[in-house]
Amino acid sequence: MELVWLEDFEALAEYGSFVRAAEARHITQPAFSRRIRSLENWIGADLFIRTPQGATLTEAGKHILTSAQDAASRLYRIRAEAQEVAGTAAKTLHFAATHSLSFTFFPRWIRSAEKGAPIESVRLHSDSMATCEQMLVHGQVQFLLCHRHPDVPPRLTADQFVSKEIGRDTLLALVGGSAQFDASPESLPYLAYTEESGLGRIVSHRLQGKEALLHLKPRFSSHLAAVLMSMALENKGVAWLPRSLTEQEISDGRLHRVLDQSWDIPLEIHLTRPVAPLSPYAEAFWAGLQ
Repeated sequence: MELVWLEDFEALAEYGSFVRAAEARHITQPAFSRRIRSLENWIGADLFIRTPQGATLTEAGKHILTSAQDAASRLYRIRAEAQEVAGTAAKTLHFAATHSLSFTFFPRWIRSAEKGAPIESVRLHSDSMATCEQMLVHGQVQFLLCHRHPDVPPRLTADQFVSKEIGRDTLLALVGGSAQFDASPESLPYLAYTEESGLGRIVSHRLQGKEALLHLKPRFSSHLAAVLMSMALENKGVAWLPRSLTEQEISDGRLHRVLDQSWDIPLEIHLTRPVAPLSPYAEAFWAGLQ
């Protein structure tokens, strides 16, 4: 039995696709499939129903899903506790943050969070929302920094995780400074987020049923806001981008609104942690947050 098998199992349960789950786990699809089969052999039962459309949990898979998540989390916590006892990680804060917040918001925020008492050590892991969520679930980090919207429920359950709002942001519909688009259906190419993006979940919720009204024509997709911003700067289309990431480009006139303020999407910035106890140093940091 290997810990990575449990992580693979959770990923496949979430994505429902061997290809997408393997991409999220950063391994090849054949290797991923072999590890899932190894777990099923160890369990002694099939955990997934495999079809050309994807993979769904069997009754046995549904039964063990929560236990598998808990087991992986406990193992990572045991490792963290052992490292603290050994003195290797006692005063290190571990964060996972989505890319868009890692670039500009996190450096400013962590400096302000010190409040005159320097934080001894910080490790920041920057990745997609889906990967950051898994890192928090598995106990690989203590905190998750991400955007939230009150109408889009988080995938992390309230009985296991708690969050604090630590900032505000806004998604703006932006295009490059020299882009010219009219109102015809072919004229508004759309730069979209992929499914593993947290911002993508929020934008999809806001635009649900309204794509035709806006004459959006999908042209390009990425889970990275920075990549979509680069495409917008090259006049490739409209993207809903965080104000925190684009302030300089807007000020310089390299990006500008293509839709009025009624299409802005207000965001909250949250720091999320497990309900389970963290290290004393991490707990003191959390308690000191306003």
